[in-house]
Amino acid sequence: MILKFISLCSGSSGNCFYLGTSSYGILIDAGIGSRSIRKVLKERGIAIEQILAVFITHDHADHIKGVGGLSKRFSIPVYATELTHRGIDRNYCMTEKIEQRNRRYCRKGETIEVRDFRITPFEVPHDANDNVGYSIELADKRFCIITDIGHVTPLAIEHIKKANYLVLEANYDEEMLRNGPYSPMLKERIVGSRGHLSNREAGECLAEHFSDGLRHVWLCHLSRENNHPELAYKTVEWALKQVGRNVGTDFKLETLKRTTPSEIYEL
Repeated sequence: MILKFISLCSGSSGNCFYLGTSSYGILIDAGIGSRSIRKVLKERGIAIEQILAVFITHDHADHIKGVGGLSKRFSIPVYATELTHRGIDRNYCMTEKIEQRNRRYCRKGETIEVRDFRITPFEVPHDANDNVGYSIELADKRFCIITDIGHVTPLAIEHIKKANYLVLEANYDEEMLRNGPYSPMLKERIVGSRGHLSNREAGECLAEHFSDGLRHVWLCHLSRENNHPELAYKTVEWALKQVGRNVGTDFKLETLKRTTPSEIYEL
């Protein structure tokens, strides 16, 4: 069975990802408007009616601001932890709330089955009300997505090592952040244990925990002010070369764009 992956957007302006088969799929986060989501999918031959569910990683605006309208207009279930659902209800950006009939609750470590997908949320450290990454199985393929993570935990490593396909945050370059325009308080938040992952940290994580089953890595949630796609790519590529892993030979490595949708990847 072919698994299709699309990044609709990835960054502080909005995050949304599609994962599906030839006839149905799911979204992970909905941080842009429902019309934009529908438009991007339609342009790639995917009808909004094919979306079985939306899975939310956490309740920050750039991950949820379109989910209420999307769910309401197309009767799509929204899965999140109880704390995340509460946070969504309180979030100022949610002009359209998720209707009770479309709410679904998930628990970390418990697998949810949606058609042929087996989806397991797991704890990641970040400074929202509650935060998860997702490990997703379809037939013999394992897909893992970690969009916002302050530091790499043993639990995250466990899921990373099982993945054939991995979306991992590489938010900032440390020197760019240090010399950049952000306030000291915001810089402290970003580098903190519940903030974001740097290019260096992403590279070191992959270098130390690379598995032979890993086929494709996408670096996500790159900062506009404190990173560049080429810099993120080269930093991670260099870290992997130090342990004898070669991009293009052992696996594919790409950076996801902040506001431009990706191609359809067939996995």
